[in-house]
Amino acid sequence: MRVRFLPDEVHVEIREGESILELAARAGITLRGACGGDGTCGRCLVVLREGAVQDADGIAVAGTGAVFRACRFYPVGDPVIEVPDTSRLHEHQVLTGDGEEDAAPLWAQEGVDGQLADPLLRRVTVSLVPPEPGETADDWGRLALALARETGGEVRADLAVLRELPAVLRARDWTVTADLGTAGGPEHEVVAVQPGRAAGPAYGVAVDLGTTTVAAQLVDLESGRVLGTAGTYNRQAAYGDDVISRIIFAGEHSGGRRRLQEAVVNTVNSLLAELRRLCGIERDAVRAAVCAGNPTMSHLFLGVDPAHIRLEPYTPAANFWPPCRADDLGLDLHPRAPVHVLPGVASYLGGDITGGLTASGFGAEGRTALFVDIGTNGEMVLGDGDWLIGCSCSAGPAFEGSGITCGMRAVSGAIERVGATPGGFEVVCRAIGDGPPAGVCGSGLIAALAGLRRAGVINRAGQFEPDLETPRFRSGDAGEEFVLVWARETAHGRDIVLTGADLQNLLRAKAAVYAGLRTLLAAVNLDQQDISRVYIAGGFGRFLNLREAVAIGMLPDIAPERYTFVGNSSLRGARAALLSGRRLAEIGETARRITYLELGEGTRFMEEYVSALFLPHTDMGLFPSVRECE
Repeated sequence: MRVRFLPDEVHVEIREGESILELAARAGITLRGACGGDGTCGRCLVVLREGAVQDADGIAVAGTGAVFRACRFYPVGDPVIEVPDTSRLHEHQVLTGDGEEDAAPLWAQEGVDGQLADPLLRRVTVSLVPPEPGETADDWGRLALALARETGGEVRADLAVLRELPAVLRARDWTVTADLGTAGGPEHEVVAVQPGRAAGPAYGVAVDLGTTTVAAQLVDLESGRVLGTAGTYNRQAAYGDDVISRIIFAGEHSGGRRRLQEAVVNTVNSLLAELRRLCGIERDAVRAAVCAGNPTMSHLFLGVDPAHIRLEPYTPAANFWPPCRADDLGLDLHPRAPVHVLPGVASYLGGDITGGLTASGFGAEGRTALFVDIGTNGEMVLGDGDWLIGCSCSAGPAFEGSGITCGMRAVSGAIERVGATPGGFEVVCRAIGDGPPAGVCGSGLIAALAGLRRAGVINRAGQFEPDLETPRFRSGDAGEEFVLVWARETAHGRDIVLTGADLQNLLRAKAAVYAGLRTLLAAVNLDQQDISRVYIAGGFGRFLNLREAVAIGMLPDIAPERYTFVGNSSLRGARAALLSGRRLAEIGETARRITYLELGEGTRFMEEYVSALFLPHTDMGLFPSVRECE
């Protein structure tokens, strides 16, 4: 039995127990979903065109044109399902670079000079003396000795290499090229052995395993050049917008963890296929990988149970991951390619942050600095290089566009800039792609909150002013709402609005971020003016308007020149580790030195959070530049 999906004309074989949503994911069609398959968000609506489907209780839906939630229904027979455009997850605005020329040699960019250039896979060619009658040295012993002389350390190989070794050694008169994997120490593992001198370089791939998006770079390990960069949405999004919903799906659905691992591995493989096609190289030429992600993404990528990340006392299965091989994970690299996952610190502070700290040069100035990556979680580290303290606060999915009436991710058509005249009579919006808007993404929501506050549409408590005379302010199905864009000007012919509930969601999200920062500062008895540099990381940070983020009280009110946008530092961290085993070791040392502050312990965070539930804050003295404008 199989399901046919329209208009894609894709067929997929039915597995017992899989919902229509899961079948669509296997067919390469990722549906929108914020609830992790609980059926509460209503975003995965599809249309039955032929056949029938039924829910878990056996209640069937049949008949052409029936609309149902893909996550809660299962196929009966061979149904035909139409997936409307409004239920699909479209390509994101993925941050893959850092503003520098990606094709340039990377040694200097990553702080990897000629003496530190030790990529995680080295290609070494050696010529051996053939055995003579009466000698007892074996083939592997000869090769291991020659390679040890070249590397200065111990060399090992597995059974798969030894099976091929006798024929390879004799194919080119005992001259061979060995690909040696390393983690930066003296020990090397033979990944592959080829007869003669290898033609062409070996390649590696750096991967940013984001909750929302995944980005990858293909790197020439000999020259350090990035040959190509690609990014796309994370196919796990079909099972939930945030890490908590995915953890729940992994634990409460039969085979859920396997499906989530397949989804992210398939996402990475799609990027690898694109990069190989663009660069004209074969799969087996890619012989090393480094991946960086938050703790939940690292667990799910490796197929490890993440359940206890969300259960008190919030314990990950591991913070430091042993290297594994590509074929263990199903990655489309050389089967024995070593795969390293960057180490984390605690349940909500992972390798994307430890790698980002190293790649951004955090602490190099020797003065107190703050590193911030804002998404569903607000992850931050404070320190001066000698000491480091970090935390993670749950900002919720509002900045990803979820949980907001007209929210959406940063794709074409998402509003990212908002301006309003006094009283809110006129509103000017700009969408990604400069076309008609279809919704509002995270940066647009911050801009709207700041703009409407300046225009007098909302008060300091984040509530609509009661006496607004603009026709944009009205009562809707969900209560009071404000029209940002009239239906005649949108891509879908419906008004784009912000409701009172949306404003409160945004207020809570920004308050969590600022409260986390204030709690870190209090833990080390510092003030926000003691921060000499703020590093803003991640895709959301890249498109953030700094003035508006300060105006709503999400970021500290310090001199603008103290802020530095570091782009996708997670990808840069993975790339730096790929090019230098010593950088990989440095990232590990950084992870060990970070003291993790659990915000749920004590009352300080909650006190700071309550104080931050105003625009910009209850204490206006913390935001002098905003106070001067009011």
